[in-house]
Amino acid sequence: MEATEPARRHTTFGQPVQHTHPHLISPGEVIPGICLEEIQARRRMLLFSMKEFCAKNLDKSIKNHIVIIPAANKKYMSHKIPYVFRQNTDFLYLSGCQEPDSVLVMEIDGEDQCKSTLFMRPKDKHAELWDGPRTGVQAAADIFGMEQSYDVALLKEYLMKYSFAYPNAITWFDEKASDLEDVSKIVAGVTHNHMRSPLEFIHNIRVIKSPSECELMRKTCEIASSAINRTMAESYPGIGEHHVFATVDYCTRMSGANFLAYPPVVAGGTNATIIHYVNNNQIVRGGEMILLDAGCEYHGYTSDITRTWPVDGKFSDPQRVLYEVLQQVQLELIGCLQHAGGETLDQLFDTMCTKIGKYLQEVKLIPASCSGLELSRAAYKFCPHHVSHYLGMDVHDTPLVSRSIRLRPGMICTVEPGIYISQERTDVPPEFRGLGLRIEDDVLIRPDKQVEVLTKTCIKDRQLLEEMLSNRHSTVDKH
Repeated sequence: MEATEPARRHTTFGQPVQHTHPHLISPGEVIPGICLEEIQARRRMLLFSMKEFCAKNLDKSIKNHIVIIPAANKKYMSHKIPYVFRQNTDFLYLSGCQEPDSVLVMEIDGEDQCKSTLFMRPKDKHAELWDGPRTGVQAAADIFGMEQSYDVALLKEYLMKYSFAYPNAITWFDEKASDLEDVSKIVAGVTHNHMRSPLEFIHNIRVIKSPSECELMRKTCEIASSAINRTMAESYPGIGEHHVFATVDYCTRMSGANFLAYPPVVAGGTNATIIHYVNNNQIVRGGEMILLDAGCEYHGYTSDITRTWPVDGKFSDPQRVLYEVLQQVQLELIGCLQHAGGETLDQLFDTMCTKIGKYLQEVKLIPASCSGLELSRAAYKFCPHHVSHYLGMDVHDTPLVSRSIRLRPGMICTVEPGIYISQERTDVPPEFRGLGLRIEDDVLIRPDKQVEVLTKTCIKDRQLLEEMLSNRHSTVDKH
């Protein structure tokens, strides 16, 4: 197996690099906003955390570890028609590589020496004519800061040699997380060592955002906030949900986002009582509200915002009552996150149920006789989803990190209470039936344990919202 050659011999790459895209990539960066040294440090942190865990909890005599992280593969919506490619985020976090069908292999030995190897598709003139340039094997080590890089076809040979050299090593690989079936078969066929999943270790590192990641998160939240403000301002009675979808998509992309982070919920009227409504094909009539849950992806980092507003510019009395309850609950929940020592997301959910129950009692939507656990259960019927999740490279980021651990500086999460009252409910007054509302913001826990609301520029105050809607451009009102 031949070693790699310097990247400078190549003029085309499978992703933006500094000399081809200086408007995106600054000197020293491997992906926008993230320098090569940071990605290399992530790999070392992962390897040492695994080795330390095994020394404390497993067999202390095991000194060698090998970690195998596959990239995503291309996915197709129909014959020869691909979806937009999105890289496996664990692979991207540890490699900086945006190309499909690649494999990252990391090793640490008894002397604490770390080595990273990237297996890539070789350059192929015919394939690149159709699908665009590849970085290729020779340039990969330099571009991505690896000790070595090889043709992905040599992965099996490499792993077999490692297995024979270190028969007692632990292999870290998660077959369920792999898109590459061939890689899973290779690992299963050549690795006779202890096998464990690396995902929990990776997620425990990813959940704490670096200063560079926090800047990218600020930007993706800023873009989404501005786009949603404009989308609200351009809405009008009779607008189609699909029109709202198109507006927020357009506005985020025109501000630099790569694409929307997920299929948005654009729910007019009673559709807002369906928590994951994504049909987005109804007309929003005067007197109804729009619930918009949307975010964007900016260079690998995602935002997640929800706003609810009256399409004709002013809340009706029942809408106003519920909106003010929800706004107050969310304000208090964000305040809970500022306590010294942190709060857990599960505790935040319990607090949400208590607060929604209390305020809905005050407006007589929950009987005054309810208290304690009964009150929380009554509130849960109005908001049956969790109030928060971690946020970062994925919308529901680092899912293997428990929501019962205390929040720490560098963590980013959502705060998203909602109230949903279906038309079929007979235990609430008729004027409240069919109303669905949610307010969602993204918050960063700072080193001083204060909370930074990353989406603070997205308008949500009821009075400011009505003021903005009343000042919509006359050409919009004419619709």
